[in-house]
Amino acid sequence: MELIYQVKDRPPFFRNLLLGLQQVLAIIAGTITLPLIVGNGMSQSAALLGAAIGSIIYLLFTKFKSPVLLGSSFSFIGPMSYAFAGAATVMMGYSGLLIGAILIGIVYIGLAIAVKFAGTDWLNKVMPPVIIGPTVAIIGLSLAPQAIQNLSKGSVLDAASNPVAHPLLCIFIGLIVLFTVAIISIYGKKMLRMVPFIIGILVGYIVATIFTEIGLATGNEQLQIIDFSLYENIQWLPELSCIKGIKGFSDFANANEFFKYFGIVALSYIPVSFVSFAEHIADHKNLSFIIGSDLLKDPGLTRSLLGDGIGSIVGATIGGCPNTTYGESISCVAFSKNASTFTLLTASIISIGIAFIGPLMTFFATIPTCVVGGISICLYGFIATSGFRMFKDLDFNKPKNIIIVSTILVAGVGGLVINIEKFVVSPVAVSLILGILMNLVLNIKTKKKETDSPQINKDEETK
Repeated sequence: MELIYQVKDRPPFFRNLLLGLQQVLAIIAGTITLPLIVGNGMSQSAALLGAAIGSIIYLLFTKFKSPVLLGSSFSFIGPMSYAFAGAATVMMGYSGLLIGAILIGIVYIGLAIAVKFAGTDWLNKVMPPVIIGPTVAIIGLSLAPQAIQNLSKGSVLDAASNPVAHPLLCIFIGLIVLFTVAIISIYGKKMLRMVPFIIGILVGYIVATIFTEIGLATGNEQLQIIDFSLYENIQWLPELSCIKGIKGFSDFANANEFFKYFGIVALSYIPVSFVSFAEHIADHKNLSFIIGSDLLKDPGLTRSLLGDGIGSIVGATIGGCPNTTYGESISCVAFSKNASTFTLLTASIISIGIAFIGPLMTFFATIPTCVVGGISICLYGFIATSGFRMFKDLDFNKPKNIIIVSTILVAGVGGLVINIEKFVVSPVAVSLILGILMNLVLNIKTKKKETDSPQINKDEETK
């Protein structure tokens, strides 16, 4: 992809601020939504703070060569919920988040050490383009249902936690955002084309505000899109998970109770960490394709794993949510054609500032769900198309390639999930594993033919 700003470039000051803000907007919805899903009083601002500091750690470990932000990992929703479910008190639940954060880090550090000694050449054999291409596409396509669901929802909820705004109005506003992004991206001037998400969100927010004010004035709930009541309970400072977690350790009655709880957390966190490792590789393969540089070799998979792992420890210690590299951030790099890691550093600093400014954090929290849905169509679509672009060098005249790609796409789009008690494998991971197994099985015959076939003599080769 032809980039406007390369990894080591530094955009002009004000342009860099806008580009950094756009990166924040790309990842903030998912990052602050996870604490709401898990509940138990988790702080949205602490989750954003943890993701920002984790991103800086990741950039440092990767020597500012890998342009992507970390955000709250939805793969760990189950383990986080089990940490609270297995605790006698909420405080003990926060202790589980700390234990889980350390376990994730240990897994990633162990994998980084293994890669250090084994190298990365085996990855290209185990996960060639015929596997990585459709897997990256599945990462985007698996998020598509969430984007469409968001498109039809407002942020004002009734007593049963259902959106009160009319779905058609929400879809209308979401499509305004989508078309604004598309028009700016194609017809806007150079600078505008680099920040279409900011403009799209602003336009959507203004339109949603107009309808909400009309709804409040007339008493028509179906026109109320934005939940302005959030400004009545502004959280001025992030509530750090580490403080609650440390207090929670005092709630354990004895060592046996602690180790029993530790086992519950370990059984739920560790398997998902290995699944997250596979998604880590797919993300970095995709990002490598976008920036035209193999990140698995430079700065290297060992560094990216350490950055992701240590960043996740710090992020989860601060905000409770384990972090991971965000596909939305990668899409933003591709969409804006800006791979500058200086912009990513700026975005992290902006996120830290937002986390400590209560009213500003509340403003971002009030961005309507349908506006996020309109933006997500572009972001998730770019992830999917990045995977499809890897198909360009594949020979689909070979049945083997068709079968492998078909297996991955159908398993991923169909939402195949493996759920064994506390161990849940996402559709992305399941489709990737199936693709790897299918590739290994179908290559056995090919390798056998290469081994058994006699050497072709020069006369036969000439003929």
